Amino acid sequence: MRIRSLLAVLTGASLLASCSPPAPQLAPPRAVMVRPVDGAAALPAVQVYSGEVRARIEAEVGFRVGGKLLERKADVGAEVAAGALLALLDPADALLAARAAQAAVAAAEADLALARSEFARAQELAARKFVSAAVLDVRRTALQAAEARLRQARAQADTASNQAAYTRLEAPAAGVLTAVLAEPGQVVAAGQPVFRLARTDEREVLIHVPEGRATALRPGRAARVRAWAAPEREYAARVRELAPAADPVTRTYALRVAVAEADAALPLGATASVAFVDEQVAAGSLHVPLAAVTRVADSPRGGRVWVVGADDTVRPVEVEVLAWREDGALLRADLPAGARLVVAGVHALVAGEKVRAVEEGAPVLLDVRR
Repeated sequence: MRIRSLLAVLTGASLLASCSPPAPQLAPPRAVMVRPVDGAAALPAVQVYSGEVRARIEAEVGFRVGGKLLERKADVGAEVAAGALLALLDPADALLAARAAQAAVAAAEADLALARSEFARAQELAARKFVSAAVLDVRRTALQAAEARLRQARAQADTASNQAAYTRLEAPAAGVLTAVLAEPGQVVAAGQPVFRLARTDEREVLIHVPEGRATALRPGRAARVRAWAAPEREYAARVRELAPAADPVTRTYALRVAVAEADAALPLGATASVAFVDEQVAAGSLHVPLAAVTRVADSPRGGRVWVVGADDTVRPVEVEVLAWREDGALLRADLPAGARLVVAGVHALVAGEKVRAVEEGAPVLLDVRR
């Protein structure tokens, strides 16, 4: 009987233990990504734009006379020297015109010779009083007219000769042919583009900047250029030209950056990046990610950041925001040195909350507690 009672007591105790709630487990501290203020200040605020490498001087070249394209001597991508033959027109008509002009010169020379002899005879007769002074004036005028017609014929002959020479299209300068716009057999008009020639002596990068940045990127501003195909090479550059008006479609401003020491690693048509270092960083500002700053409308300073203290608790700090940008925010660098700034997840923090700080760039570890 006593044994049964003991069993009943043990069974009841086990049932009560199984029905009682488990002991509460403390949640692990929230992991937050932090960046030391010193490291944040050392990061330069850089504006980077992508663009295309182009020649500073790029022109469409064509014949100065019209005609049928007889032969093309160069293809796209060919590097040509100044004066190199690029294409030929059918010269038949131009040669005939040159011959006709030369014949006109010969006729004018014959007329001049006759006018000179007649004027000489008129002078002899006038000296002997056989003809009047009026007749001598007529012969003199005829001689002057013959001389003028000869000069005119010679000028026309030179023009016709030039026209015949214009049937040869030569490169006006050394460069690279970036496009072919006409083919043999095609009849082209005077001035119609046949090739597009890019000079290789001066290269630049064409980029497009938004309206808010155009005022700061004036001609003469220093920049650094890197080709995507060769990122290990960096070139010193300078803003050469800024478009006075925005593109009507993209609402951006075309900007050309001249690269003084461009070489084969920066070929024409390649994609390159242009970086501008923000001058405000050198004046003592702090560049942080946008996710690290909360905009506070009623704050006179404009923003709030979260700092992890020595006891691993977070606290908000009001900061002065100098500029909101696409690549981050510029703050007045008045945070204490060595402070750990939370750079992600600030919207979920509570003042005084204990957190587990993970430095930005640290290797990812497996959290076995989750």
